[in-house]
Amino acid sequence: MTLYGFLDLSLWQLVLVGLALTHVTIVTVTVFLHRSQAHRALDLHPAVSHFFRFWLWLTTGMVTREWVAVHRRHHAKCETPDDPHSPQILGLPKVVAEGAELYGKAVENPEILSRYSHGTPDDWIERRIYGRYTWQGVGLMLILDLLLFGVYGITLWAVQMIWIPFLAAGVINGVGHYWGYRNFESPDASTNIVPWGILIGGEELHNNHHAFPSSAKLSSKWWELDMGWFYIRLLSSLGLARVKKVAPKPFVIAGKGNIDMDTVRAVIVGRMHVAARYAREVLAPVTRAELCRSERHCRRLFRRTQRLLVLEEPRLDERTKQRLEQVLAQSQTLKTVYQFRERLRDLWERTAPNQEALLKSLQDWCQQAEATGIQALETFARNLRGYTLAPAS
Repeated sequence: MTLYGFLDLSLWQLVLVGLALTHVTIVTVTVFLHRSQAHRALDLHPAVSHFFRFWLWLTTGMVTREWVAVHRRHHAKCETPDDPHSPQILGLPKVVAEGAELYGKAVENPEILSRYSHGTPDDWIERRIYGRYTWQGVGLMLILDLLLFGVYGITLWAVQMIWIPFLAAGVINGVGHYWGYRNFESPDASTNIVPWGILIGGEELHNNHHAFPSSAKLSSKWWELDMGWFYIRLLSSLGLARVKKVAPKPFVIAGKGNIDMDTVRAVIVGRMHVAARYAREVLAPVTRAELCRSERHCRRLFRRTQRLLVLEEPRLDERTKQRLEQVLAQSQTLKTVYQFRERLRDLWERTAPNQEALLKSLQDWCQQAEATGIQALETFARNLRGYTLAPAS
């Protein structure tokens, strides 16, 4: 053994090894902890699950039930004072810089663990080793790094230790609820940081995840990349994983004019897609037509107005509500399409007494929308009649 460890690697070789090791940790967090354990979107072969548990113990010291409980709490109380790490409540700098500390504080709350950790591993090795000797795992990793990589092993180990606290606890929990683009108007402030989920295994597509939390696949658009989904499909092809659920996506059957229960199911189950299409196909063109007087004026006013019109009720404060009312007062047509958007949302947010009442409500909505004389709304309503769910892929 030399000063540079048994492997005696060059600097560039060490960089590649570091990227590979941290990538395995990212895959472990997104595939095992997040999608399989927290959201039950897929089942993993016991051998694969145990490898992921062992790797977490070595490289993060995180306990499965604790991570799962904190994450489920985040979804249940998102953007409220009870959210363990919302930048909308705590501020972006605090969540990015102190993400690991916020996670640790939440873990100390016994109510969170008892309420949100159900279904996580509770076997002998979890109770006696992984959950009991958390620092010994990362200590063993330090020893291995020193033996294999010598003095450089200290730096490599440090990178391994900060990788998840910074990227997952800081960047995803912080930036992922503060800055980026949104495919879906979920009631929280989640965003897709970038469309290519490589560095953090697909977790960059955070808005897609909050729109469909139980989906094993986080990408939604054809141009988005979810690296975690690639590994899930690879494991599935080897018989080591079984996908239980992916985000439903409605599509239109050409020529279908009758609204039936299949239509209702597609609209309700695929409501995030329906709302996104309504914003794109109805709100956007009507806003342009009603409020634009010149090209320069249009670009500025359209962006500002579009953001107001698509906001969910929980994200509207008093000032925003006043601005929205002022915008709607300028145009009866714009007010009409906004009201129809709210009525459509009521279909999936309010509990109907029975399926027949739900079917009647959707039929009435389409019939009345087609009679408004607003071309974009009429076209959307006619297309809505042909909605059905695409088969899972």
